[in-house]
Amino acid sequence: MTSPDPADLAALRPQLPSPVQEIADGRFGRHGIRLLLKRDDLIHPDLIGNKWRKLAPNLAAAAGRTVVTFGGAYSNHLRATAAAGRLLGLPTVGVVRGQELSARPLNPSLARCAADGMRLHFVDRSTYRRKSEPETLAGILRTVDAVDAYVVPEGGSNSLAVRGCRALGEELRARADVDVDADVPVDVVALACGTGGTLAGLAAGLGPDQRALGIPVLKGGFLAADIERLQERAFGGRRGDWSLDDRFHFGGYARVPAELDAFAGDFEQRHGVPVERLYVAKLLYGLVALADEGAFPRGSTVAAVITGRPFP
Repeated sequence: MTSPDPADLAALRPQLPSPVQEIADGRFGRHGIRLLLKRDDLIHPDLIGNKWRKLAPNLAAAAGRTVVTFGGAYSNHLRATAAAGRLLGLPTVGVVRGQELSARPLNPSLARCAADGMRLHFVDRSTYRRKSEPETLAGILRTVDAVDAYVVPEGGSNSLAVRGCRALGEELRARADVDVDADVPVDVVALACGTGGTLAGLAAGLGPDQRALGIPVLKGGFLAADIERLQERAFGGRRGDWSLDDRFHFGGYARVPAELDAFAGDFEQRHGVPVERLYVAKLLYGLVALADEGAFPRGSTVAAVITGRPFP
């Protein structure tokens, strides 16, 4: 099988740079803050948002080999990888956290992966935690009969992905061309974070007078160290002005309590923008709270990166 080269990936017709949309929202306007949405959810119908930016360089590097990657039962990354395999003719294997899931009907997310041709392999949670250890990984690859596979880590966050996400920062580096007004300087770029790869690359692409703000969707407070490691591997050290606010995970990944769901539904009604619940809703909720706290000086422009859309 031949490798997908950059021309093959271009044939998928990504919309790059992704568009920027200004939102008139009184919750920001009353504090003198201008809110922009960086619509990465519109890059590609199947490889959405940061998934395109992270997967594209890895798909080229796979050189036609089977792609093996990892995720939970509702992983956006697994779905995107499976879709990429279908579109490019690459075999894919998804290693799924939770051996107990193998005896249950596939949920809609995993069913989509299977429909796109991904082979699913379920492992117990203890093995999954050790998946990056060489012996454990080698055992998994032998079990799925893919010892020569190209391995992409959970969430797609490796050095290639981080460098791919630098373009996101560069697209917002000095200004954003929005639908109602050109050349709008951006002060803060905010996004929801899972594994931290997108923030690591984004921050490296921003200008010296801009900062990146990450809203982690998992609890635990471990992400800052992970992002520093990703930047070290990708760029040789910390890059850009970035920080995290850990207060808006709502109990952890895939936790969507009624308050958050109601907030997301209200945002959709106000602005006609579909709000993905696991990541984007937490980002937007956090930005509203931060605006009320005075975290952004009056006159600031904040760009929120919309990294995904609701599924299914």
